[in-house]
Amino acid sequence: MANTLKRVIKVPGAIMMGLGSIIGTGIFVSIAIATQIAGNGILFAIIIAALLAILNGLSSAQLAAAHPVSGGTYEYGYRFLGSYFGFTAGWMFMTAKSASAATAVLGCIGYLFYAFNIESNHTIFILASLSLLWIVTILVSGGIRRSNLANKLIVSITLFGLAALILSALFVNGLPIEPLQLAINSIDSSSILHGAALMFVAYTGYGRIATLSEEVLNPQKTIPKAIIFAMAIIVLLYLLVALTALNIMDAESFGATVEGESAPLMVVSQVLSLPWLGTIVTLSAITAMIGVLINLILGLSRVLLGMARRRDVPWILSRVNPQTQSPVISVLVTSIIVSLLILSGDIVFTWSFSAFTVLIYYSITNLAALKLPDELRLYPKWISVAGLAGCLFLAFWIDFSIWIPGLVLLAIGLIWHTITGYSVSR
Repeated sequence: MANTLKRVIKVPGAIMMGLGSIIGTGIFVSIAIATQIAGNGILFAIIIAALLAILNGLSSAQLAAAHPVSGGTYEYGYRFLGSYFGFTAGWMFMTAKSASAATAVLGCIGYLFYAFNIESNHTIFILASLSLLWIVTILVSGGIRRSNLANKLIVSITLFGLAALILSALFVNGLPIEPLQLAINSIDSSSILHGAALMFVAYTGYGRIATLSEEVLNPQKTIPKAIIFAMAIIVLLYLLVALTALNIMDAESFGATVEGESAPLMVVSQVLSLPWLGTIVTLSAITAMIGVLINLILGLSRVLLGMARRRDVPWILSRVNPQTQSPVISVLVTSIIVSLLILSGDIVFTWSFSAFTVLIYYSITNLAALKLPDELRLYPKWISVAGLAGCLFLAFWIDFSIWIPGLVLLAIGLIWHTITGYSVSR
């Protein structure tokens, strides 16, 4: 069929796609943001967020295996819960991840300018960010094969840089015993839960595997394996990076790094005073941000593709280029939305806003998983129940100033869906 995507991604490629979506703004920025709130309790925040992410990952895996089409929870919501839940999932996903994509672009340009000591005004910074976005857009619109190859290279470079930082810190400062002791002795449940809510966003890139399920070979087996392996790798990596940072700097100093020009992990590498390490970490950060951007545009455009197929957005966005097997128009519209957000992006606000909207999105994921018939269920129901409760619980640990606008935006979306649904029915 002309509007059907081609299945070309296997398990290793799907794992790398998940890692490419997760390792980026989260590990290079959000750990410091969460540490600013949770202090030494960041280690517990990482673990709590990881446990919730694994529950959600398993719900996503069985839904994607049972219903392997592009669109993720947007499609699952429609199939198992009804149009309002489906639309809400798509609306929240587009809102949260468009902001995250803008943050990734701005973060990448910030690292580039810092690495090369480039002084610029606001206009030059924004123009450079927009230029990077549209270069990546051209790459993604060329088709999944080219994008997947680039993603593998980016993830490999990023993992090498993070490994260099972790091993160097271990060599210079030894085992991180003190951070573990401080974490145990300074437990503050309120700050830890707030930190966990922010850290949860840093894990949610695994959902990109599910949103690409129409392009995965043998999705019933590939998707669950890829999500579980990707999550195991990323949990270990986040804990190692957090322990490394706290072993080099105290929690207060590390949390304060998000307030300056430097990237948090760049500051950590500078404290180690190894001249070659800063260059490696900077390169890793830049490639990671590009990797996140590639995967966000892929995921956003596929959700937009699914929404267009259901007429929630104009039908023309469902067109798939027969030569590249890419939904080019959806990719271009996605980048236009991100371009608008780049003009006024704030990384701390965006991250918090993404946390709230993503938690709502995954609440719907777990609710949809509860509606799976027994013959399609891969895991017991308690996993989805726990995932749903955890998402709703953590969502309201986000600052009041964030979740109120989020609920208003949700209401606007539902009004839009009601109006367009009524028009289509007539």
